[in-house]
Amino acid sequence: MIFADKLIDLRKKNGWSQEELAEKLNVSRQAVSKWESAQSVPDMGRIIQLSELFGVSTDYLLKDNMELAEQAQEATPDTQTRTIGLEEANAFLAVKEQNSRHVALGVMLCILSPVALILLGGAREYGLISWSENAAGGVGLLILMLMIVSAVGLFVTSGMRVSRFEYLEKEPVETLYGVTGMVRERKEKFQSIHTRYLLIGIMLCVASSIPLFASMIFEEKSFLTVVGIAAILILAAIGVLLIVRVSIIWGSYQMLLEEEDYTRENKENNKRYGFIGGIYWCLITAGYLAWSFIGNAWDKSWIIWPVAGVAFGAVVGIAKALRKR
Repeated sequence: MIFADKLIDLRKKNGWSQEELAEKLNVSRQAVSKWESAQSVPDMGRIIQLSELFGVSTDYLLKDNMELAEQAQEATPDTQTRTIGLEEANAFLAVKEQNSRHVALGVMLCILSPVALILLGGAREYGLISWSENAAGGVGLLILMLMIVSAVGLFVTSGMRVSRFEYLEKEPVETLYGVTGMVRERKEKFQSIHTRYLLIGIMLCVASSIPLFASMIFEEKSFLTVVGIAAILILAAIGVLLIVRVSIIWGSYQMLLEEEDYTRENKENNKRYGFIGGIYWCLITAGYLAWSFIGNAWDKSWIIWPVAGVAFGAVVGIAKALRKR
């Protein structure tokens, strides 16, 4: 099959007209028509564009005696390997950038959700407001549930948005010409931001208990103590937001480059052990809600989240040790 026939076949498989293909390549429809009628051949730059657009190798496009099945077999002798072009890589990075904001905000809302309940309960207890216990608790719970529902909405939409790129986390990939260089360049530019925000986030989480200790200096068991408890959640929420935001973006570069946690060996392990995180956080959430609702302990149950976060590191470490064995 010659280049012209291959171009027609690939265009039709993608359901594109000559006009649509020409628009994607930023050329005229007449140019595409001449390529497909074998009146002319595109230059090397256009060949590379076509290979990225269709997800095939330049060898397949240029070698008349090479068929699509052969190039796929050559690219993946043992396992199914996906090919990533510039367009796909940029689309993935854009989605992860958007998701980094939404997921980080969702996590922040979850951490902040009991703050109103804590403050209203403390204000009522120390006579700062004349509300009944049911009124203060009801408003606090309403705010809590609205924040949780908003967070869940952000998580679900983020998951749906990135679902088509799920293979990057679990399957080996091959990047076409120019993709690796582009990703490395963006990663290097982002490295200083990643380090700075990660450090600030960790420092805020560690320092989050300082307001509570400071409130104890002035008066014991006053509304200031309640404010100190709320401040723990607020500072921790801001710190976690920064950590989650930059970690998601940093992880997107690692996925495309197949580095660190996303090497091919680790991707294979993720297929086997990826369910652990989901089960863990489902159990933690169930425990948090059970303690909070059954024991009416919304002012105390927040402690589950920082403890669970630290414990999760141990769970991941144990899982990795078991994988190595």
